[in-house]
Amino acid sequence: MDTNQASRSQLERLRDVLPTIAQRATALDSKPGLPAKDIEDLAAAGLLVAPFPPSLGGSGWSGAAGFDALRLLGRTNLSLGRLYEGHVNAIRLILRHGTSDQQEGASVAALDGRLFGVWNTESPSLSLRLRDRILRGGKVLCSGAGLVERALVTARWSEADGEGQQMVLVPLPLSTPRADLSAWTPTGMRASATGSVDLEGVAVTPDMMIGARDAYQTQPDFSTGAWRFLAVHLGALEEVAELLRSHLTRTQRGGDPHQAARLGNAIAAAETARLWVQSAAALTEQDGADPDHVIAYVDLARGVVERAALDVMELANRSVGLQAFMQPNPLERLVRDLSTYLRQPGPDHALVRGAAAALRSRNRVGEMWQ
Repeated sequence: MDTNQASRSQLERLRDVLPTIAQRATALDSKPGLPAKDIEDLAAAGLLVAPFPPSLGGSGWSGAAGFDALRLLGRTNLSLGRLYEGHVNAIRLILRHGTSDQQEGASVAALDGRLFGVWNTESPSLSLRLRDRILRGGKVLCSGAGLVERALVTARWSEADGEGQQMVLVPLPLSTPRADLSAWTPTGMRASATGSVDLEGVAVTPDMMIGARDAYQTQPDFSTGAWRFLAVHLGALEEVAELLRSHLTRTQRGGDPHQAARLGNAIAAAETARLWVQSAAALTEQDGADPDHVIAYVDLARGVVERAALDVMELANRSVGLQAFMQPNPLERLVRDLSTYLRQPGPDHALVRGAAAALRSRNRVGEMWQ
C-alpha cells in the first residue's frame, strides 16, 4: 500500500469513528471530563501514528490528508481537534529535530496509543527551568493535561548551564498524576482537559532532550505550523454554516430573502476560509518554498479564518435566534467552543507581519502568492 492509499484508508477509519465521537461530545461538555475514550478510538483507527512516515509505522500524512483529518475533527468535537492538533505538532517537532532513536521511540509510543502534546505556555507564578538536568516548576494552559503521556515541553536553561530554551520530551505515566484542572473554567472547550502541570523534580536524561537550544522557535515551522489549528477552526466554522443550512431547510425559512442572504454570506465566508487554509497547508508542505513567503501567507490566513468564523457565527445566531443559545442545540456548544478556540496568541502581530511582507513584495496584488 502506497502512502496515498494508507492516508485514504486512515481517513476512512476516522470517518467511521466520528459518529461515536460526536455522540460523546455533548456529555463531555455538560459534565467536563477527559475524552479518554475518544483518544482510544483515534488510536484504534491508526490516527496517533499516522503523522509518522511509513518507515516508522505511519502513513506520512501529506498536507492534504492532514488537512482533511484536522478539519473533520473540528466539525465533530473542537476539544478533541485541539488535542489531536497538539499531538501532530509534537510529532512534527520530533521528526524535525529529534535523533533517529528518538523518532523511533516516539513512533512506538504513538502506535501503543500514547497521546503527545506540546506545552509552551507559562505564567508569572509558574514557569519551567532546567537546572543541573532537573526540571523546576511547570507549565500552564496545558491542553490534554491528564491524558497526554508524552509531553514536549520547553524549559529555560539556568544561567550556569548556558541559558537558552530546550525542548524536553517528558514521559508522564497516567498512574502518577501531575495535572491540576481546577482553574479551567471557560465557557467553551471544556473537554480539552486544559490545566497546569507540575513538573518539579523530573530528571532529564540526554535521550529526553529534543534538538539544539532554541530549536522550538526555528522558522519557518514555528509560524507556518499554524495552518494545522486553522484547519480545526475551519472544520468548526463549516459545521456552523451547515447547522444554519439545516435549520433553514428544516423550518422551511430558506425562501425568506433575509435568511437566504445570511446563508449565502455564511457559505461564501466558509469557502473563502477553506481556500486559504488549503493553500496554506499546500505551501507549507511544498519543498523548496520561500520560507518568508509561506510565513506571510499563513499569517494572513489566520486573519481570514478568524474573520470568517466570527461572521459565520453571527449570521447563524441571527438566523436561528434564541434557539441558538439553548441547550441541547448543537449550535450552542459549537459556537462557545469555536469562540474560545479562536483566541490564539498574537493575531494582530500576524496580520501586521503579513502586511509587511506584502509591502516588500515586488509582485502586485493578485500575483503575490503565485
